[in-house]
Amino acid sequence: MISLGVNIDHVATVRQARRTDEPDPVWAAVEAELGGADCITFHLREDRRHINDRDARLLKETVAVKLNMEMAAEAEIVDIACKLSPTQCSLVPEKREELTTEGGLDVAGHRARLAETVKRLHGCGIEVSAFIEPLADQIKASAEVGFDAIELWTGGYAHAKGSAEMESALATVREGVRIGNGCGLTVHGGHGLTYRNIGPIAGIEGFCEFNIGHSIVSRSVFVGMREAVRLMKELLARHAPPETLA
Repeated sequence: MISLGVNIDHVATVRQARRTDEPDPVWAAVEAELGGADCITFHLREDRRHINDRDARLLKETVAVKLNMEMAAEAEIVDIACKLSPTQCSLVPEKREELTTEGGLDVAGHRARLAETVKRLHGCGIEVSAFIEPLADQIKASAEVGFDAIELWTGGYAHAKGSAEMESALATVREGVRIGNGCGLTVHGGHGLTYRNIGPIAGIEGFCEFNIGHSIVSRSVFVGMREAVRLMKELLARHAPPETLA
């Protein structure tokens, strides 16, 4: 069965717009779990623009499913991750000027530094994933560095214009999944996935989890978080390859 990770960052984004105490991303995580989320994902950024240290601590104390902490490979954040001990840490590129994480981590270009971070997180009993573009050199480098999993950036598909560009992007993702599985990596996917475009991606054999945030949080404004998560889970089940439904 394909798992669904729900990223609750944008609930905190709404809260921070007024610098108040609602909506609470921790409450959102509870509602997401009740809707069937298999994983709760949050990104503790260096500038704390949405999720803050209080959120991270309470998420660790309350989330009953897999807890995935997205993070930059920076000393302060690595220290926090080691103390917090989430189920998984996903290393991502981070730029202060970006609205959301764009593109993938350059694992091939920063092997030594990332290997040290992976080793330290492993020493704390944490699984480690790399958020990368679906490129052969980045996937192979992730396996060599010691990552347990990769999350393939699906933005190329999500932002594609026209059927030809979309099919080309899907082929790239499909090949990335194949290479990742061949390297012994667990393969996740995420970025730009919505209720409208999830079908073709969910149908690719070899994925085991998708992390989706903005689209689910947006839908939850109208139907509530539980129902928004349930609807996405339903779509994943509908489009998943038959062998993943066992």
